[in-house]
Amino acid sequence: DPKKQGKGNGKVKYGYVCGYPLSIFFIVVNEFCERFSYYGMRAVLVLYFKYFLQWDEDLATSIYHTFVALCYLTPILGAIVADSWLGKFKTIIYLSIVYTIGQVAMAVSAVHDITDSNRDGTPDNMTFHVVLSMVGLFLIALGTGGIKPCVAAFGGDQFSEHQDKQRRTFFSVFYLCINGGSLLSTIITPILRGQECGIYSQQKCYSLAFGVPAALMVVALVVFIVGSGMYYKAEPEGNIMLDVCKCIGFAIKNRYRHRSKQYPKRQHWMDWAEEKYDKLLIAQIKMVLKVLFLYIPLPMFWTLFDQKGSRWTLQATTMNGYFGQLVIQPDQMQTFNPILILTLVPIMDSVIYPLIKKCGFNFTPLKRMTVGMFLAAMAFVCAALVQVEIDVSRKRYVLCLCTNDYHCLTFLNTFSVFQASDKYFTFETEQIIVSVGSPEMTQIIFLEKKSRQTLLIPSVIMDLGLIDFLAIFSFLMIRNKFSLSSGSQSCEYIKDFGFGSSYTFFIPSTFVFGPNCQDSITVVEDIEPNSVHMALQIPQYFFITAGEVMFSVTGLEFSYSQAPSNMKAVLQAGWLFTVAVGNFIVLIVAEIAKLPNKWAEYVLFASLLVLVCIIFSIMAYFYTYIDPSEIEVQFRKKVDDDEDDKDKQQKAEIEMVRRDSAESYDDNYKQSKM
Repeated sequence: DPKKQGKGNGKVKYGYVCGYPLSIFFIVVNEFCERFSYYGMRAVLVLYFKYFLQWDEDLATSIYHTFVALCYLTPILGAIVADSWLGKFKTIIYLSIVYTIGQVAMAVSAVHDITDSNRDGTPDNMTFHVVLSMVGLFLIALGTGGIKPCVAAFGGDQFSEHQDKQRRTFFSVFYLCINGGSLLSTIITPILRGQECGIYSQQKCYSLAFGVPAALMVVALVVFIVGSGMYYKAEPEGNIMLDVCKCIGFAIKNRYRHRSKQYPKRQHWMDWAEEKYDKLLIAQIKMVLKVLFLYIPLPMFWTLFDQKGSRWTLQATTMNGYFGQLVIQPDQMQTFNPILILTLVPIMDSVIYPLIKKCGFNFTPLKRMTVGMFLAAMAFVCAALVQVEIDVSRKRYVLCLCTNDYHCLTFLNTFSVFQASDKYFTFETEQIIVSVGSPEMTQIIFLEKKSRQTLLIPSVIMDLGLIDFLAIFSFLMIRNKFSLSSGSQSCEYIKDFGFGSSYTFFIPSTFVFGPNCQDSITVVEDIEPNSVHMALQIPQYFFITAGEVMFSVTGLEFSYSQAPSNMKAVLQAGWLFTVAVGNFIVLIVAEIAKLPNKWAEYVLFASLLVLVCIIFSIMAYFYTYIDPSEIEVQFRKKVDDDEDDKDKQQKAEIEMVRRDSAESYDDNYKQSKM
């Protein structure tokens, strides 16, 4: 490409490796590390909100989906900045720096020792952690969204015109890196979160779970900068989205100015832009608007799809994650999505779709998208059935769960064998008065917020002051192996804890170290382990992923086939916007509905998607497929014909003028001769 060679691009200076520009290897590594960073952080985010920041599930879900929505709004901004101002290279560099700062801020916000002045494992200044994490998430949303439309296009710029085959292979490897980074990160970061770390007290290691993605983002930035001398850096040439918006804005404004009946109507409202803009551009925008109209119902699909990282992960925390010797963390269940994508995409393309075609059924792209929406609705029906099973299993005991603003208390009666009360009492006041025995003895007890206390009442009460009072923090995670020590003596106690279980250990004052020291420790099971297995979530992940393959992959393919070549960016922006709107719908529905049962909320979302699916199928029925390239060719031919007609008319007028001039000359000559 002479244009690129004249710029002194890196591929001329450094050559090729296996027929590929050397610069693209840096871009591929950068994309893998960045995707690992993003999906790794996002995998543990909702659990960080619930267990570290101690938010309730509704608030954790709302903030999670607000963050995801921002991640899909900022690509539009990034594309405009890259194409109109900075160029792709500088946009990637600057926003990657912002991205890295955000990831580091998230890792620091998860270090509980920073504000844990009394060293009890709980941050004393939660405001600091909340503010720092929110700043970090905003910077991450700005960074990851801003570079999203730039990296793939920047990689495509590195190839010459004759390297179509290499360019296609690059994009295949590029998107493989996206799925590979997503898969590995959703496996690794939950494992890191499950570790225990801390300077003064050992807690679940969210700082490590965020720290590793931050380190990968630093690697991504460094690798991209190292290859800077090898890149071809195209100058910004303007953004088509701005031109489209200006043209639409002018058409609306011009139509409003000529709203009077004295002005003749035009065939399409976009025709009111003909006074200022090229007719070909107007025709192309008409084709895009036709596709964008079909996008209106699409956000509802993303409303359900993105809840796999919020509601479904929280659902998994109430389930049993033991798969034989393998223990699956609740946030690791998300790995089924990328695994199933890599499995289902080739099966759909090479088996399912050809089989349907052989059966004589015209399975058009819009019909595939409709089926994909229906499958997503079925996934939420499965989630509702699983939630019903969870609720039934947990009704074997009565729980009054604490919130951040309430106090909880459990009463235990101390007879020959300790027996746990089947009720948890909640109190809004900080102090309570306990009255026991006859004659009645009373005592004021002070409760601690955000924790659960256990009150031990002996069977024979001589003095109320002898009542033991234990504080058990609801967010404290206990090892299944711990040691009691006194000087050089120690006693090791081992017990298998089930997911979601809670125990109280009573160590008597007569405790003696020795080989059978465990026998003198009494264990009370306050809350039974989760009995519903996480494997029951696999069907809902299968349906949602099958729906994604039929809806998302087909939707992008359909959109690109129905739009002019220079309008792909506009449709990409519109597609990403539907994802953002879908995440905002989660907030609206969750706040308005306020359903007491989670299964009812799942059924509500499934019902809404089925309704939208019916509307979309009607819209699809009346849609007429077009060939944009053929329309553009016909339009250009028509314009050329019009220009030819104008040229002929102008030539005819010139010929007439010449003829008139000649006749006038002859008359004048005759007159002068006479």
